[in-house]
Amino acid sequence: MSMDFLPFTRPSIDEATIASVAEVLRSGWITSGPKVQAFEAALSDHCVGRPVRAFNSGTATLEVALRLAGVGAGDTVITTPLTWVATANVILEVGAMPILVDVDPLTRNIDLDRLEAAIAPTTKAIIPVDLAGLPVDRDRLYEIADRRNLRVIEDAAQALGASWKGQAIGSAFGAGRGFVSFSFHANKNLTTSEGGALVLPADIDVPLCERLRLQGVKRFPDGGMDVDVLGGKFNLTDIAAAIGLGQLPHLDAFTRRRRELARAYFAAIDSRLGLQLPPADFSNCNWHMFQPLLPRGTDRGRFIAAMKERGIGVGVHYPALHLFSLYHSLGFRDGDFPNAEDIGRRTVTLPLFPAMQDSDVERVCAALDEALQTSLRCPP
Repeated sequence: MSMDFLPFTRPSIDEATIASVAEVLRSGWITSGPKVQAFEAALSDHCVGRPVRAFNSGTATLEVALRLAGVGAGDTVITTPLTWVATANVILEVGAMPILVDVDPLTRNIDLDRLEAAIAPTTKAIIPVDLAGLPVDRDRLYEIADRRNLRVIEDAAQALGASWKGQAIGSAFGAGRGFVSFSFHANKNLTTSEGGALVLPADIDVPLCERLRLQGVKRFPDGGMDVDVLGGKFNLTDIAAAIGLGQLPHLDAFTRRRRELARAYFAAIDSRLGLQLPPADFSNCNWHMFQPLLPRGTDRGRFIAAMKERGIGVGVHYPALHLFSLYHSLGFRDGDFPNAEDIGRRTVTLPLFPAMQDSDVERVCAALDEALQTSLRCPP
């Protein structure tokens, strides 16, 4: 058995994509230009013609979506505590306050049964998160949002290639009223090294989106310009877009392989180990991550160290964000969202990426038993 280190994720970038990046570097045009425009057009095709604009991160897309939705000081936005902290940080960035709703312990996504009770007169929008690429129920989500006159900003950072009832995330659901935010960070199912994209409700949103993306600048045919809104510096480079253009044709194959690897994990993990496995969804989920929950009583730090000793990388995605000091300073406390806290304390991310071999899954599973035995604090 090879003891080469197996990371929890690794991007798959082919030689043609590397060559296209070199071509951009030689062209003399390396910032936003024709490659970004081509990438946006290709993403729009993936999203059945909805307008799409590329950004330098999935965080920037969320912030701009909030601004386009008119969210600001005095408003509240509902989201989940079980996500990367950027989801809530952007709400603070625009001057609003996050209202957190606990997660469903099975799906680990925001619990839609609890959502309506959190809606207040100040609530302007909902940011659901498709954790690990498992989509939130889009039918119920939009039914609630439409009935309560709320904007939806889908944090689909991990969900490119996922679907709901046969329709790609970012396509039909929310068209005309919802925003969809994708991330292309290095660990995502499609990468541009760093980057993101925002799927807009309608073409009418494009001009303001473009101004918010680049310092609020409005340009005129005579070469003049004006700045009429406060924008940021959120544009994607042609270098990054070239990577995305090389990745996108492989997205379906990447998703198929991720699902095969997830099935292999389900088949190989010994139920006697006491791990709580994620929902076995092989039609909607894109299997961005494979995340079992450790048995209660396990020292996660010792488990991660034990796996690393065996040449296997393990991630943690994510601690419940309301436990961070920043959110404690805003009034959130331990015990506020018990499901998110329990999952956040026990979750681990096992290796899963398209270039993995079936034998890699077997190697990970063989190490699990030994690592768990060395990391139990006490019997569960």
